[in-house]
Amino acid sequence: MRSHYCGDVNETLDGQTVTVAGWMHRRRDHGGVIFIDLRDREGLVQIVCNPEDAESFAIAERVRSEYVLQIEGEVRLRPEGSDNADLSSGKIEIVAKRVDILNSSETPPFPLTEQAEVSEDVRLRHRYIDLRRPEMQQKMRFRSKITTQLRRYLDDNGFLDIETPILTKATPEGARDYLVPSRTHQGDFFALPQSPQLFKQLLMVSGMDRYYQIVRCFRDEDLRADRQPEFTQVDIETSFVEEEDLMNMMEEMIRSLFANVLEQPLPNPFPRMTYAEAMARYGSDKPDLRIDLELVEISDLMKEVDFKVFSGPANDEKGRVAALRVPGGASLSRKQIDDYTKYVSIYGAKGLAYIKVNDLDAGREGLQSPILKFIPDDVVDAIMKRTEAQTGDLVFFGADNANIVNEAIGALRIKVGHDLDLVKHGWQPLWVVAFPMFEWDDKSDRWMALHHPFTAPRESDLGLLETDPGKCLSRAYDMVLNGTELGGGSMRIHQADVQSKVFELLGISKEEADDKFGFLLEALKFGCPPHGGLAFGLDRLAMLMTGSASIRDVMAFPKTQSASCLLTDAPSSVSEPQLKELNIRLRKAPVIAETSSE
Repeated sequence: MRSHYCGDVNETLDGQTVTVAGWMHRRRDHGGVIFIDLRDREGLVQIVCNPEDAESFAIAERVRSEYVLQIEGEVRLRPEGSDNADLSSGKIEIVAKRVDILNSSETPPFPLTEQAEVSEDVRLRHRYIDLRRPEMQQKMRFRSKITTQLRRYLDDNGFLDIETPILTKATPEGARDYLVPSRTHQGDFFALPQSPQLFKQLLMVSGMDRYYQIVRCFRDEDLRADRQPEFTQVDIETSFVEEEDLMNMMEEMIRSLFANVLEQPLPNPFPRMTYAEAMARYGSDKPDLRIDLELVEISDLMKEVDFKVFSGPANDEKGRVAALRVPGGASLSRKQIDDYTKYVSIYGAKGLAYIKVNDLDAGREGLQSPILKFIPDDVVDAIMKRTEAQTGDLVFFGADNANIVNEAIGALRIKVGHDLDLVKHGWQPLWVVAFPMFEWDDKSDRWMALHHPFTAPRESDLGLLETDPGKCLSRAYDMVLNGTELGGGSMRIHQADVQSKVFELLGISKEEADDKFGFLLEALKFGCPPHGGLAFGLDRLAMLMTGSASIRDVMAFPKTQSASCLLTDAPSSVSEPQLKELNIRLRKAPVIAETSSE
């Protein structure tokens, strides 16, 4: 139906007859001559319809926005001075010889010809229209380039593309599973995979050596800008490797991706930082290194002060007192500081203390803060020296449980960095390593896996599984880019006895382990090689590389924040016969009768 894409018609085709097809993007009537901008996946081309060709001109008068057209015509150079440098076809136009309407269109629910303010709900409800917009077309094409480049690298390095099951077994760890009732096994359920973790480990037992898959995963969890109930992972596993081997290979893959797709060089090698250092300096295990602000530990300085807001956490082994120096922050208004106080409360902080450094040389008299009266001069001086505060700066303080301080002040660091334009341009990748194996959960009164239960402990820490699990470090590694976790991975447990011990520590009984993971424990007994892997979030990667605000902007058909699809109205109810076939009966919510107030 066409000889060329609209965006591919250029000056090299001058004088030739071409056939193009696409959507009517814009129509202009200039003194009897009709100009049509025709749009397809590759771009726009200008069509000229002259009144001398009465039939084509009559059809051109009838076309409206988003009509689907097929146009045959002769390519000619545009008149001098009328080039459009923004278009690949901007030096030419096509003089129409034949215009056919392949399909008409109702008026679209929002314009595609300009940057109109359109609510996301409207865009998602008419996603097929939204995806026609050049911006969305470019993002989908860009995403395709990413997957092509990643596949090429993995194929060239001996990885096999192997599919794993979508209908699988529910597991007790991680986020909530999406469950699928089985018709043929009444009362039993499949689960949609949160990741192919166990299957890719079994592939290593099977001797496949190097595996990858660009795979859909499902997690029934609360959503935010970079999460969806279904998402795509670049899933990777390989045998007979150490951490260094795998990290170097994955680092090179990301470097080649940025070099080939964005033409942007990344550092070689990526810097590395331990989990402990990342939490101490940035309050986060995915620090954004583009922002130079850092948390400064001052717990030791606050142990003897009378101010219990500070001395309490300073003397608590689970507490922390940290300072954050903001260069030039003394210019912040009281309202801005109040807004930041409200912001950190989201993360559990009970307040936000601060000191404005109006004149460092004037000592206490040059400082401004409601808390100064509670802090001795020598402690104030020590804080100023340790934070390297200068005249015109502001120092924020966090004092509470260490987790709350890290989350609240770590988030404040990012917000202040963006608000005050302290974010450097460019790409700042980082490996975060040496994660703890476990973290203690007070609510459930048990150890939880910081990554997942299949992560291997450091060989030197194996004994700590018995004596002090809290000090045991794992062989895990996360790749971080500009404050976003691109991918996480680890060396895996490849010995059945070690895996059983980890299950035991996590409060998974032998009976439950046999029920949920018996197939894995058995497989580990049959010559499982040392192996490890990593999974990249493809949606997050595309979001970062395209500069999008949300992963919804780089997914063709995303869900809303409430995990619903406005386009198809899913999830939706099903018929009684379907439920009966699955032996399922819905339980209706009880109706509470209203009582009379008389």
